[in-house]
Amino acid sequence: MPLQLKPLHPLFCAQASGIDITQPLSETDLKAINTAMNKYGVLVWRGQPLTAQQQLNFSQSFGPLDIGLKRVFQRKERLEDERLIDISNVDAQGNVAGRDSPKNLSNFANQLWHSDSSFMKPRAAYSMLHALVTPSWGGNTEFADLRAAYDALPQRTRDEIQDLQAEHFALHTRLLLGDDAYTEDQKKAIPPAVWPLSDTHPGSGRKVLFVGVHARQIIGWPVAESRMYLMDLLEHATQRPFVYTHEWEEGDLVIWDNRSTLHRGRRYDIAERRELRRTTINDTPEAQLMAS
Repeated sequence: MPLQLKPLHPLFCAQASGIDITQPLSETDLKAINTAMNKYGVLVWRGQPLTAQQQLNFSQSFGPLDIGLKRVFQRKERLEDERLIDISNVDAQGNVAGRDSPKNLSNFANQLWHSDSSFMKPRAAYSMLHALVTPSWGGNTEFADLRAAYDALPQRTRDEIQDLQAEHFALHTRLLLGDDAYTEDQKKAIPPAVWPLSDTHPGSGRKVLFVGVHARQIIGWPVAESRMYLMDLLEHATQRPFVYTHEWEEGDLVIWDNRSTLHRGRRYDIAERRELRRTTINDTPEAQLMAS
């Protein structure tokens, strides 16, 4: 059966069905999913009984996988394959983590608007998040369309950002939240990456307002002015008309393009178990070729 798509938002995001993503993808299926991603930016697959290995197999069909911030933290993880990112409040022993645990600090950082691995070169292309255990309330994920955000900018702002670049730093969100106990080696583990504020999405060719909380400095601007301007741009990009809210059900798999969207998690009772599993694709020439 060919890929079926049901729009979930007036601007972006669709529910996908018709392809069995627990099995190896054909070239036709792979091209159809990439084409849909270039149009919608976010695809939602309901009721997917994916094992960890099936999620890995599906994900690496689109390009090489990345481990992101594991390069910095290098702490014991409960998931055996380092390419699986544990988006949960569960510690290495399998218990619900304490309120002040490093695990929950990561969860709080995930509640800020960001794109995965914008602090790296190459940055992330697609992320795939699979829900295993959901809490009784909250824990939604919100997505914002950076292409629509760019389209809605006044011309004066488009002209102003045309040649501006911002520096994205891996630990910026952690430092914002008061977590500053990092060694110099940890701070240097992922050097800052620089990206244009006015970017072009490689798959759709559409212009993008590439902002997010990892951006800490506009190159050539004073820090204070940079951060105020970046906050203004982020506020613009995350207005309600540009946002889709996903209410998780167990078995959901959501794929999003980090080059054209932002996302953030929302609050839930962190005393309740919540388990999701993420895989992330590097935005390499190989991945771009697959998506073309």
